Amino acid sequence: MAGHSKFKNIMHRKGAQDKKRSGMFSKLSREITVAAKMGSPDPDMNPRLRAAVNAAKAQSMPKDNIARAIDKASKGDAENYEEIRYEGFGPGGVSLIIEALSDNRNRTATNVRTAVSKNGGNLGASGSVSHGFDRVGLINYPASAGDADKVFEAALEAGAEDVTSSEDGHEIWTAAADLHEVAKALEPVLGEAEGAKLAWKPQTMVEVSEDDAATLFKLIDALDDDDDVQTVWGNYEVSDAVMEKLG
Repeated sequence: MAGHSKFKNIMHRKGAQDKKRSGMFSKLSREITVAAKMGSPDPDMNPRLRAAVNAAKAQSMPKDNIARAIDKASKGDAENYEEIRYEGFGPGGVSLIIEALSDNRNRTATNVRTAVSKNGGNLGASGSVSHGFDRVGLINYPASAGDADKVFEAALEAGAEDVTSSEDGHEIWTAAADLHEVAKALEPVLGEAEGAKLAWKPQTMVEVSEDDAATLFKLIDALDDDDDVQTVWGNYEVSDAVMEKLG
C-alpha cells in the first residue's frame, strides 16, 4: 500500500470549477434519484444514496435540491434511467470508459459517439478497453481532511488498499466490495467524504503529448457537457510541463 503514488488524473476534473453549476447539479440530482429509486430513500440505509448526497453537498448543492431529487424517486415521478457504459479510444491511444445515466439510450449513444469521433477518438465494443482497468472503490477527501500521513494511517486502519495524496486532495482506493464499509470506517476520523463510488483504475498509464493532451481535454469537456454522461475514466497521464503549456 503506497502513500504517495504518482498516479493522478485518471478522472478529468480540472475544469470542474468552470463547469456550469446547473449542469453539475443536474448530474448530481440524477445520481441521487437513481440511487434512491434502487434502494431505500434514507441515506443512512442506502450506501449509494449516502455517497451521492455527500458528493452533492461537497459541490454546495442546496438541501432543497437534494430533497427534491430523493422525493422524485420515492413518489415514482422519476424517469427510468438506465446505467450505460461506453468504451473506446481517445487521442494518443488513450483508453476511455464513459459512464452514463440515460432515459433515452439512442440519444445518449449518438451524443457520445459524436463527441468522441469529433475529437480524435473512436468507440469500441463492450469490453474493448475495460480489461485494462481494475474495478475498485474510490473515496475522495479534500486536502483539508488532514496531511498525507494522517489520511494514510486512517485508510490503513479502515481496510483500504491504496492512497494517493496531492495538493488537490486524497484518493483512497478499496476493493470494490469493501467500498461502503471502508467509507463508513473513515467518517469518524476524517469526516464525511466528498465522494465514494465504484471506479475504473487503469493497470498501466499512457503519457500523452501536448497536442494529444489538448485534443483529449476537448473530448472530455465535450462529454462532461452532456447531461447523460456521469463520469469519464481514462488511463492517460499528463506531465506537469505539458499542463503548464496548456494553461
